[in-house]
Amino acid sequence: MLENLDEEKTASGFGRLGWIFAAGFALVFVGVIVIAVASALGGGNGSTSTGVVIFIGPFPIVFGSGPDAGGLITIGLIIAIISIVSFVVMRRKL
Repeated sequence: MLENLDEEKTASGFGRLGWIFAAGFALVFVGVIVIAVASALGGGNGSTSTGVVIFIGPFPIVFGSGPDAGGLITIGLIIAIISIVSFVVMRRKL
């Protein structure tokens, strides 16, 4: 059974993990382009808000600024919790 798995990986070349990585990289790249174009066309007549969640090991560091920072931080924390839960579930299945 392990021989078939190795053959499948080498036959596809890139593998499933490679495609997931490439899709994530492409999404981040497109997001940066969209934000840059929107800020260039927006003219600067609006307010901006930022919210950031950074993980160092299992500990999140959360900060933000602006009028809508609370909502952005909440969305970031929800995504972080979903990521951790999915990691634990995937780890148990292996």
